[in-house]
Amino acid sequence: MKKTNAMRILESAHIPYEISSYNDDGEHELERGAAESIAAKLGIDPHVVFKTIVMRTQSKELCVFCQSAVCEINLKKARAAAGAKEISPVKPDELLALTGYIRGGCSPLGMKRQFRTFIDSQVLKYNKVYISAGVRGEQIIIAPQDLVKIANAAVCDLVLEES
Repeated sequence: MKKTNAMRILESAHIPYEISSYNDDGEHELERGAAESIAAKLGIDPHVVFKTIVMRTQSKELCVFCQSAVCEINLKKARAAAGAKEISPVKPDELLALTGYIRGGCSPLGMKRQFRTFIDSQVLKYNKVYISAGVRGEQIIIAPQDLVKIANAAVCDLVLEES
């Protein structure tokens, strides 16, 4: 298996992780249901699959948000966490140039630059969570405390009530 930037970062920091692979059949294109589809393929609870959302503030700063993929981000909470008056998701066609990752394979670790990162507090409810390894079809399994530490992330409430 080819190592991704996220894997190399974890290894260089001596942070234990595992990899779980699934057949990527385009579920990253779905607005809803991607987490459930990935979780079903991996045989896991969809609540432990954490997605990465890159947003831009009114001052053009990029911020990274990571949350359970079964939840929807609360833009008011994201603005408050980032201390921004306005915030909106980066367009999928901009993602690769800005982060080095494509939609469906965006990891909160190993982007082209270190951006301020915020992880939803629900992460601390689990022993292990799944994040993108940086490519579609591969997930990193990591302890939440290790993810928060290596991402230099702030832990805060980011989501709307679960739908």
